[in-house]
Formats: sequence, C-alpha cells, structure tokens
Amino acid sequence: MLDLPFSLSFFLFSLQVLITMQIVADVSYAWEIIDSYTIFMQQGIKREPSLVIKLRATFLKLASALDLPLVRISQANSPDLVSVSQYYSRELVAYVRKVLQIIPQTMFRLLSQIVQLQTNRMKELPTRLDKDRLREYAQLDERYQVTKLTHDISVLTEGILMMKTTLVGIIKIDPKQLLEDGIRKELVTQVATALNRNLVFNPRTKTSELIPKLEMLGGQIDGFRRSFEYIQDYVNIYGLKIWQEEMSRIIDYNVEQECNSFLRTKVHDWQSVYQSTTIRIPSFPPIDGSINFIGRLAREIIRITDPKVTCYVNHMKAWYDVKTRQEVANIKLFEKLESAVGTPGLTGFDRLLCFMIVRELQGFITKLQRGVYRDKAWLEMFASFSTTLGQSGIVQQPQKLYSTVTAKAAKLWPPFLDMILKVGQMQLLRDLVSNQLSISCKFDSKNLASSLATFNEALLGEVQAHYVDPTLPYPKEESLLIYELTSYVEAAGMANPFMKIYITTKKSPYFALFNFLFAISQLSKLQYVKNLGLLQSKKVAEHLDEVPFVVGMVTLLRQFHVENTTQFFALVGQYVKSIIEVSLGSKTGELPQDIANALLFLEAFLSYSNLPRKLVEQYVPVYLLEQFHKNMPVV
Repeated sequence: MLDLPFSLSFFLFSLQVLITMQIVADVSYAWEIIDSYTIFMQQGIKREPSLVIKLRATFLKLASALDLPLVRISQANSPDLVSVSQYYSRELVAYVRKVLQIIPQTMFRLLSQIVQLQTNRMKELPTRLDKDRLREYAQLDERYQVTKLTHDISVLTEGILMMKTTLVGIIKIDPKQLLEDGIRKELVTQVATALNRNLVFNPRTKTSELIPKLEMLGGQIDGFRRSFEYIQDYVNIYGLKIWQEEMSRIIDYNVEQECNSFLRTKVHDWQSVYQSTTIRIPSFPPIDGSINFIGRLAREIIRITDPKVTCYVNHMKAWYDVKTRQEVANIKLFEKLESAVGTPGLTGFDRLLCFMIVRELQGFITKLQRGVYRDKAWLEMFASFSTTLGQSGIVQQPQKLYSTVTAKAAKLWPPFLDMILKVGQMQLLRDLVSNQLSISCKFDSKNLASSLATFNEALLGEVQAHYVDPTLPYPKEESLLIYELTSYVEAAGMANPFMKIYITTKKSPYFALFNFLFAISQLSKLQYVKNLGLLQSKKVAEHLDEVPFVVGMVTLLRQFHVENTTQFFALVGQYVKSIIEVSLGSKTGELPQDIANALLFLEAFLSYSNLPRKLVEQYVPVYLLEQFHKNMPVV
C-alpha cells in the first residue's frame, strides 16, 4: 500500500509535470512566426486536398494560444474579456481563411482552362447532325480534358467540405461557408481586376477603343459566368446567386466611390455598405481623373457622343460625326455595354449620369443667380423688355426688337449653352439605357415586368386619387414602398428620364423670359435639313446639335413650377405671331426661317416632354402647327 507521504509527493510531482508540459506546449510564441509556414501548408493542400482534415488539428492548437492571456483577463474580472476574445478569434479565422484560400485560387485556375476549352476548342452541337460527322463533333480528347479538370476541382473542394465544423476561439467555422466565402473572394478579385484592366481608354486615338474593349470584356465576363454555371453542381454552391450578388456588389461599390466626387459628405471605403472585411472589393489607383472603371466608362461614352462634334439622329438612335458623317455610336452600344457589365453595370452607369446631370443643373442655377440676378443692368433690361412684350399681343417691329435684346446678351449665352447641351446629351444616354433595360427585363422576366408595370400604375392611380380627394389614403412618409418600388422600376427600364426632377428650386424672376431669349438666340444659328428631318447648324464652326439642346431645355424647365413652362410657351407664341404678322406679304409663300425653327423647336419640345399639345395651342394657332411643314424653307 502507498502511504500518505508518498501519495502526496506523487501528487505534487504530477502537478509540476502538468505545469511544465503546459509551458512547453504553449504556442503563443507561434503567433508571429506561423505565417512563414503558410506557403508550405498551401503547397501541401495543392498536392493532397485531404490534408485540410489534418490541418484542423493545427488550427485548434493555434486557438489554444488564447488560453493564457484570457485566463489572466478573466482572473482580473476585466470587462474586456469578450472584446479581446472576439478580436483574437477573428484574427485566427482570418488566418484560416488565408491558408485555405489556395483552394479557390487553384479552382479558378482550373476553371479558366475549362472555359478556354469550351469557348475556343469545343464546337457547339447543332440541332441536327449527320451521322457521318458524329465523330467530328464527339471531340473525345477535349471532353476528356474537361472531365479531368472538373474532377480535379471536385477533389479540391471535397477536402475542405470533409473538415468538420471547428470552434476557433469563440467563433465557429463552417467548412461549406468557408469554401463559399473563398470562392466569392476569388471571384470578386478576378472580376474587379478584369473590369479595371479592360476599361481604360486613350482619348487621343482617332477611333474610339470603346467597342473593341467592351467586346473583349464581354467575352471574359461571359467566361466567368459560364464557368460558374458549369461547376456549381460539382462543388455544391449556388453559382447564379453568388454571381449576381457579387457582380452587383462590385458595381454598386464602384459607383458609390465614383459619386463621392459629387458629394459634400464622402462615403469612405470603411463606411460603404457594399464593402466587406471578409470578401473585400479591391481598390485601384485613379486614372484620367476618374476614381475607377465606371467613371472612365461614363466619360468615354460622353466624350464620343459630345454634342459639339456629333449630331444625334433620333429616328436612327445614333450619333454621327459632324465633319466625316460617319456613325460614332448607336443603340447597339448599350447591348454591348450590358454584355460587358451586366444589368448592374447599366443601372450603375445610369445612376452616375444622374449625379452628373444634377451637377450641371446646379451649375446653371448658380451661374444664373450670380451672373444675372445680382447684376442690376440685366434685371433692368429684363424688366424693360418684359414691359414692352406685355403691352400688346403683337410686337411692333419684332425682328429689330428681339435681335437687339439677344445681341446684348450674346456674351452671356456660351456657358449656359455648354451646360444645357451636356444635360441633354446625358438625358439621351439615360433614355437609351432605360430602353435596353426594358428590353432585357421583358425578355428575361416577363412576369416581373408585368407585375412591376401593374403595381406602378396602381400606385400612381392611388396617389393621383388622393390629390383629387385628400380623404383617400396616401403612403406615409416613413413608408419605404415608393422608394423601393422606384429602384425596381428604374432597374427594369420603366422610368422616363425626361420626366425626372433632379433638383429642388426656388421661384426665380424672369426665368421664363431668360430661357426664351436663350432659346431664340440659339435657334437663329440653325436651318432645317429635310434629308435628316431635323435642324442643323448653318456653319460647321458654330455646330449646335438640335436634339440635346431641346432635351436640355425640357429638363431645365421640368425642374421649375409648370407656370414657367406655360410662360415660355406664351413668349414663343407671341414671337411666332409677331413675326408672321410682319411677313404676311412675302412673295415666296415660305415661312421665315426663324419661325420655322421656333415651330420645329416647339414640336420637338412637346415630343420629349410628353406635355399635351393643348398647352401650345393656347398661344400658337392650330392651323399653323398642323400646316407649317408644307411652307418651310429647306436645305
């Protein structure tokens, strides 16, 4: 039998041994040097994916490094115990992700080989095939290579999926979620890099690089999408869901960062709701004044469709170079844009254009207030001219009166004209983006398009009924219904950009008069070209594109109360009637060029603004609006 002193000495010896073993086995020292072994772990995983199961023990041992410091914090009854545990646990999980990221990286390298085979070497099987050509289309060698690569990917992912749920510190690691996060991270890195690398343009080239680069990018993006569609069942992931979520996140994040240049309060990277600490969207150095690829893309499209050097023909939905008469861009540009950056890219481009339009409209109002309304000379001139026009319906010696006033303000117009043309140009781009989104939505999802259209119409009917009878219900201010529906409607291409209110404005004196004088001063530079069916500049050196100008004026007046538009029509009607009164004795029977231009302007204004014709018929005779095309001077 063991006596008591011997048993006590054995107990003390065992306790000492345990303490010594704990000190020797403590891996806290490995916290700094473990990273040097990462490459060896990853090489081992590449050679033998099942090694992931054995690495589970390594990760658990690393988690034990938390024991000693946490014991001391716990003994001190510190309230920081939870926060310290969470911090070190997150650091450990981040390291585990780093080690295992080799699996998605290797998987994507194999996927790129599969895409290369499917895209460039394997022929698509036709609907009908002669038996003599069956061997040709069998392509056994290529199919064997695809099968082998697919098996390699399956083996890679099998290793991580076999790893059991592991508690690292106070955080549980789900192997399936770990694999999905790794795939998402690698996808985001590769897609963001492709977008940044391909969407870089040289503005000095004679022919734009836009179309070739969009086609190249579209091929790469289609390859990523096809590879996900092919491999999702083999690795047990929802490929389409991951693709759509991450593509949307990449675009939304870059649009948000690009729009920072238009905002007073910036949304920093760490504040963005689209950024993630686990699956980070990479940032790249700015190029050519743009923060990222979406800004470069938008500015390149704006550059090649510049209204100063191009002419937009509405019935062709295309821009033509003024000097060479060659087509610069057409509606197919937006098909290629969608194939390259998808629906999220189109909606992101549209959102960026909205910010640019707001900046131009705000610049117009600021310029008007500082350069005109603060100058007594201009206000006195507008007051005097307004009094002269208001004395009678028909102005005496109209050509002399109008030309005198517009000549006085000749130096005032150029900056306003630049801003109006930019607004009109971007509105036309938004219109074609909406058209492409609408086509895609109706083609890809008829039920969604029909549901949105019906819901939108019903909601607008309820809102209109409320304004007729205020006792009827109306969505509350805190309700997100209208806000959320708007985002769906715009993404489906059902919104009309020409009807949009971009800025809030205050009542401005002589605003309608200012815009009337501005309009007739620019219309005098144009003449009607019958072959094109629109107004063109008389001199190439003073080129003015009619459609962006009209759309810009429509957008500007839309930001103010409707009475300004009504006054604008009244002033144009008075201008038309006064000059016709003077020119009734013309031997040619043709309308004066200025009147023809004004009537064509009104016709285009009504077309783009969706305003009822009755608004203009109050101030311009109906027969004149219906018959003026027959008596126009043409070129």
